[in-house]
Amino acid sequence: MMDWTDKHCRHFHRLFSRNTLLYTEMVTTGALIYGDKDRHLAYNDSEHPLALQLGGSNPAELATCAKMAQDYGYDEVNLNVGCPSDRVQNNMIGACLMAHPQLVADCLSSMQDAVSIPVTVKHRLGIDDLDSDQLLQQFVDTVAQSGCRTFIVHARKAILAGLSPKQNRDVPPLQYDRVYKLKQVFPHLEIILNGGVKTTDEAQQHLKFVDGVMIGREAYHNPYDILASVDQLFFQQSSAIKSRQQILQEMFPYIEQQLTNGVPLSYITRHMLGLFHGMKGGKQFRRVISEQAYKQDAGIQVLNEAFARVNAFL
Repeated sequence: MMDWTDKHCRHFHRLFSRNTLLYTEMVTTGALIYGDKDRHLAYNDSEHPLALQLGGSNPAELATCAKMAQDYGYDEVNLNVGCPSDRVQNNMIGACLMAHPQLVADCLSSMQDAVSIPVTVKHRLGIDDLDSDQLLQQFVDTVAQSGCRTFIVHARKAILAGLSPKQNRDVPPLQYDRVYKLKQVFPHLEIILNGGVKTTDEAQQHLKFVDGVMIGREAYHNPYDILASVDQLFFQQSSAIKSRQQILQEMFPYIEQQLTNGVPLSYITRHMLGLFHGMKGGKQFRRVISEQAYKQDAGIQVLNEAFARVNAFL
């Protein structure tokens, strides 16, 4: 979710659910060690519980960055072994690491030695021709010897030669049964399923076989239907489900604060376009924001105007 789940997006999503664990964009070790770590690691206190996702393959560098995550107050640090892009492959980051399970184990071991917060891993079912249940189970078994106990499994393999990152999210078929089987083979590990989940009903079905469900793009494009009832359905909360209008209004103080700090309105509202997804007036809501939020003097009035287009249908 690089360039998507930034701190503005996460603050917005936190208004839907107090309990859902949110993840950052993947940040490379090089960006933190040699770049502006404050820019990459800054977040709003409202975002907790929050996990930092790292990309890297050098155990010492990953340990350094995991320590940064803990020092900044993150609740978890996660190693990405699933991203299929050419750019990260060239730096031995992401899904290509599935061909090197012992290196992944060494990375996670170093990270765990450096911090006391949970260290987790996210990976694919396999890559290219390395795509059998035997190899997948060998990968998990080897990595688990590092002490890592939480495996987030994207239920597709990655095809590293010939498919773009976007195609790798759609072309390789989803194989949920293979994730279920991992839980059967490794009952002592926490197995979390990821990939293609589009409704809370689907998530509830998966939870009969695995320990958790991660939802990415659907939660971004259709946040209300995915996140608004999560606390009540999965965390036994008795609080009332917020309305879309309530969530919109709860964003106003944050937006006003960010505008005062010089953040352009469009940097925030681009993450809010799906708030009225599937509703009459939803397209008009998106259109007003898309056409107006980028303007230099854009402020809360843009959101008020956008909501008025939806409110006409309510």
